[in-house]
Amino acid sequence: MAKVQGNKRAVIFAGGVGTRMWPLSRKNTPKQFEKIIGSQSTLQLAVERIEPVFGPENIYVSTGKQYVRIVRDQLPHVPGRNIIGEPEMRDVAPAVGYLMAILAKDDPDSPVAILWSDHLMEYVEVFRKILRVGCEYIMEHKQKFLLIGQKPRFASQNLGWIESGKPLEKINGFQVYEFKSWHYRPSLEKAKEYFKQKNYSWNPGYFIVTPGFALQQFKKHLPQMYEGLVKLQASYGTKRHTDDLQSIYPAFEKNSFDNAIMEKIDTSEAVVVTSDLGWSDIGAWEALKEVLQKKAGENVVRGNVILRNTNDSLVYSYTNQLVTAIDLEGIVIVVTEDAILVCPQESIPEVKKQVKEFEGTDFEKFS
Repeated sequence: MAKVQGNKRAVIFAGGVGTRMWPLSRKNTPKQFEKIIGSQSTLQLAVERIEPVFGPENIYVSTGKQYVRIVRDQLPHVPGRNIIGEPEMRDVAPAVGYLMAILAKDDPDSPVAILWSDHLMEYVEVFRKILRVGCEYIMEHKQKFLLIGQKPRFASQNLGWIESGKPLEKINGFQVYEFKSWHYRPSLEKAKEYFKQKNYSWNPGYFIVTPGFALQQFKKHLPQMYEGLVKLQASYGTKRHTDDLQSIYPAFEKNSFDNAIMEKIDTSEAVVVTSDLGWSDIGAWEALKEVLQKKAGENVVRGNVILRNTNDSLVYSYTNQLVTAIDLEGIVIVVTEDAILVCPQESIPEVKKQVKEFEGTDFEKFS
């Protein structure tokens, strides 16, 4: 493993399938590898915005083993050994634990930023500054998580919220606050209440921690998984590691990192830095529309599209076909070479269920 330059590393997680963005996002080519906006995938954008902070040699990508070749093709400047393939998808807790075990073997006490591959960021330089500040803080406070919050733009029910406490210290112009609580997907009334208060931020899921402290949390909250991680750490870099990975990793219980670890940490074990990053999670078509709309009610289009008397709709064509829509309001239309999605925006949550129903049928090839 390469020697850590600047004593800081970053892991970008790129293993999800992204079913809510079907039919563009498929099992074989999930959304993080697609050019949803512009000429780069969201994974390429995620690496590009952090490269000046960490350098390509200190950027790791965690993905499914079936996507390793795609990641290597899209990120030729990231060392191949830094692209880690999970043998089986077991949710985020095992994925984070495995990367922490690997990185702790080389250096357990230097900061690691945990990031995601399917987000957009408007104010990239602000984000880079926060990453530097966060790494600096964790270098001095190795028994902490530093959580990065996005200043909320509206009262979102679909995101997690972070409650901050009193200010602790200021580093390079950024205030570090006490961490008080999590609130995942609150009711609309609660979201409106949080939005009015100044000490609540959206939770993008970004944090900085030392691998050693992260593994302590696994030992405390997921002791069985921790035992397996210790074995994987011991064999990493040896000939037997592939066999260990194949036998140990698939046996890990599926669990989200937030539920398994983050929701159980003591408030004294975390701090918060919040800013307006221009961050957006484009996990579904309606979220992408919200990001790209310059004003309420505006249409968002891509490809050969002509709209007539149509408002507040997203119409994306990834083919050479001409797509026309007349007299529509709040509709999502996505056209690919072999599948078309048409539904009201409020029905987007049903897309995941629809694709799930393809399993075991003649339509499974479209998932």
